[in-house]
Amino acid sequence: MKNARRTWLSIHLYLGLSIGALLVLLGLTGSILVFYLEIDQIINPQIEPTSVPYEMPAQQDILDALQQAHPTRTDPWRIEQPMHNDWPIMARYYTPVESDGKHFSPLMLTVDPVTLEVTSSRFWGDYAMTWIYDLHYSLLLEKPGKIAIGIIGLISLISFISGIWLWWPGWAGLKHALKPQLRTGKARLNYDLHVLAGSYGLVFLLILSLTGAALALPDETAMLVKPFSDLTSSPKIALNHSENASRITADQAVEIARQQFPQAELRWVETPGLNNQKAWRIAMYQDGEPSRRFPRTQVWIDPLTGETLALRDTKHDTGGDVLMHWLHPLHNGEVFGMTGRILVFIAGFLPLILFVTGLIRWLQKRRARRLVTSRHSA
Repeated sequence: MKNARRTWLSIHLYLGLSIGALLVLLGLTGSILVFYLEIDQIINPQIEPTSVPYEMPAQQDILDALQQAHPTRTDPWRIEQPMHNDWPIMARYYTPVESDGKHFSPLMLTVDPVTLEVTSSRFWGDYAMTWIYDLHYSLLLEKPGKIAIGIIGLISLISFISGIWLWWPGWAGLKHALKPQLRTGKARLNYDLHVLAGSYGLVFLLILSLTGAALALPDETAMLVKPFSDLTSSPKIALNHSENASRITADQAVEIARQQFPQAELRWVETPGLNNQKAWRIAMYQDGEPSRRFPRTQVWIDPLTGETLALRDTKHDTGGDVLMHWLHPLHNGEVFGMTGRILVFIAGFLPLILFVTGLIRWLQKRRARRLVTSRHSA
């Protein structure tokens, strides 16, 4: 038992010293990203709507404003509906020539819903909040960084579990051990902070590490899920329409989608592009979905005929689909509303507390050992 404890203590120590600083970075950037859209609007007040509340303009008018601002961009636009009535309209253009060769760097725009003026045109990664997002998601190293983040997330599970194993007081002593008390004295106070942060934050740390690793390694996660449940893939739709052929408007496409899901909330409108080679893709939120911002209820519509080519109703999702859809909103707390987001924001500071108090405790113990050794030598 003593040898096992010594082994786990070494594992806990060296994992903390080796990946602790990275976990601090991921935790703090994760806390920022819980509210990154709100923060972006605060530090860039020019993107705020001219007046609030406002009446949402027609989707085709929004698309016309985007194409007028960027007439040479002929590929599809993706228009996001505001989450709140004091937010601007946001849009993405995924294939800018300026970002050719980069893993992910769409052109991000905001549109004033009152004037339909394009108030910002920025490339993902070139402004503060998206730079922090890439730092958190991939350490600014694109795909290799994502793999590293996934591996670090899995390794961190060992660190957290070993810490709980070392601390575990037994069921009989659990209630007393969880009593939130801080003793006097530097060493005791530091130890109590380390233990309380680890024990009270364990559930959050485990969830954030697991979901973070799964999001960073989506293909590997899908491989683990598929033996237990089917996963629904997006339909492959090939169109062969003329570039100059007339097509239905964005609002007509939305109306066709609403006929399929009359109670759902419109969230995204993805356009066919000027060459009509893709379908309209309308994303809508149904009650019960874990993410309101990125729902999975979708309708694909022929841009010329208005025919519904495919649809996805999340109420018919498999267990594997549900698991995969929960990962992101669970990771950022969205699934539990503002309460969940605040809890995840707070949880992002736990690695900092654990790393600092753990480092201090290691230095204290090392200093004590050196003192004992020097006394024996004397």
